[in-house]
Amino acid sequence: MSYTFGQLVIGPPGSGKSTYCKKMSEHLGKLGRKVIIVNIDPANDTLPYECKVDIAELITVEDAMIHKQLGPNGGLLYSIEYLEKNFTWFLGKLNSFKSHYFIFDCPGQVELYSHHNSMKEIMQKLQKAGFSLCAVCLIDSHYCSDPGKFISALLLTLSTMLHMELPHVNVLSKVDLMSTFADKLPFGLDYYTEVLDLNYILQYLQSDKFTAKYKKWNSALIEMIENYSLVSFVPLNVEDTKTLIRVHQAVDKANGYIYAAGEERSVQSLLACAVGAQTDQEWIGDNQDKYGAV
Repeated sequence: MSYTFGQLVIGPPGSGKSTYCKKMSEHLGKLGRKVIIVNIDPANDTLPYECKVDIAELITVEDAMIHKQLGPNGGLLYSIEYLEKNFTWFLGKLNSFKSHYFIFDCPGQVELYSHHNSMKEIMQKLQKAGFSLCAVCLIDSHYCSDPGKFISALLLTLSTMLHMELPHVNVLSKVDLMSTFADKLPFGLDYYTEVLDLNYILQYLQSDKFTAKYKKWNSALIEMIENYSLVSFVPLNVEDTKTLIRVHQAVDKANGYIYAAGEERSVQSLLACAVGAQTDQEWIGDNQDKYGAV
């Protein structure tokens, strides 16, 4: 079976998904790939990119809210369930671009990826239809500024990885903004990307009067995250070509595109090979100061 490759871009609201889709599409286009962006966010009515396949042609959140008398969140869940029921329509649209590389721009409601089944079912059907997909989960780097928020982000990421059952690349987005809250970061950038010993961050949680009384609970959460040993992050600044390269290389390795033949090499792809020879630790060390980690 020949495979069609792509990435499912997910993450909480405000993590930069649509901007990532636009920048990654442009970046991969420079490498010679034929890329299309698919919008499956029925609430996204302001797209910063050219969209070839749009769920709005089938249903929007506004449609669901009006005709089913639902609120915004209920309308979004209904819309994704409706897309699942009309999968044949969706697949027909995608098959019109079967020779392309797909980037799926997804909604920001995290329950779609942590415990709701429709998105998972849609992706499984796509895989059966010959799509080789990788989930790209964007987490805003601002979560690093608060120990409690960072633990919450790790839990969300872990639950998403276990629920979606896809090859997975976690991305720490907007690292260029870390310099604005560098004074709130107790650790360097590598601590957050590699998710090193979380007992250190537990000490900061215990120093807060409110969270100190939940010591056993927080300890149990940290132990669970470390026992799975699945979560780590690739740092990303969408205006920095080198970080885009690192993310696209990680995605290619995750879904198998790195072994595909026929992709023309350009100057940018040669640069990708050069950067790929640099180890993760070397890259992090070179960028500690640049991205504001202390």
